[in-house]
Amino acid sequence: MEVFVGLVIGILIGAVISGVIIWIVGKLNMGLSVDNFGWAMLAGLFIGVITTLVTHFVPNLDGIVGAVVHLIVSAVVILLAGKAFSGVKVDGFSGALLAAVMMALVGFGLALLFGGVAATVA
Repeated sequence: MEVFVGLVIGILIGAVISGVIIWIVGKLNMGLSVDNFGWAMLAGLFIGVITTLVTHFVPNLDGIVGAVVHLIVSAVVILLAGKAFSGVKVDGFSGALLAAVMMALVGFGLALLFGGVAATVA
C-alpha cells in the first residue's frame, strides 16, 4: 500500500511540475498555449505518462541521438495533447517541436534554480 501511495504522490508532484513548465511555455507563446493552469497540469500529466511509456520501448540511446529521439517523441505527444484537450492549442508539428525544446530548456532552468536553492539551504 505504501508503494502505491508513493507512486500516486510522485505522479501528482510530476503533474504539478510539468504543469508549471507547460504554463510558462504557453505564456511565452512558443508553439503551445493553454487556457489555464488546470489544462497545463492535465497536459503535463498526459505528456509525461505517454512520453515515458513510448521512450521505455525505444532501445537505450545515449548522447545526441537519444536526445533527438526523445525530443521528437515529446513533440509528437505534445501534438496529440493539443488534439486531445480543448484547453491546449498547438501550432502544428513545428510548434510542438518548438514547445518541446522550450519545455526542456525551462525545465533545465528550473532544475538549476531550485537545485541551487536546495544546495544553499542544505
